Amino acid sequence: QVQLVESGGGSVQPGGSLRLSCAASTPIFSIYTMSWYRQAPGKQRELVALIIGGRGDSTNYAEFVKGRFTISRDNAKKTVYLQMNSLKPEDTAVYYCKAERVLTGLYYWGKGTLVTVSS
Repeated sequence: QVQLVESGGGSVQPGGSLRLSCAASTPIFSIYTMSWYRQAPGKQRELVALIIGGRGDSTNYAEFVKGRFTISRDNAKKTVYLQMNSLKPEDTAVYYCKAERVLTGLYYWGKGTLVTVSS
């Protein structure tokens, strides 16, 4: 079982920035593919960004955040980050961290952190 704890959410004005963090409990954090999802009220959960585990660390982003959000990881700290810039009201959602061991079927979710973008 892997525990994931998100932090860094809050309220910000349009155009502002936030950095989300997700700390993992597993000692083998580096092999997990880590991703951020979000779920706005009344909508389905959607993928925001992911970063591959292992040696690659390649990333992938949803079109609606490309150029604004950056996902990164610090394997020594067992933490994944989501830097969010140029925030828009439509970015308002609960943001969830997910850890996945690819090809094993194992994955874990954090409890989420709320981001509110409003003037």
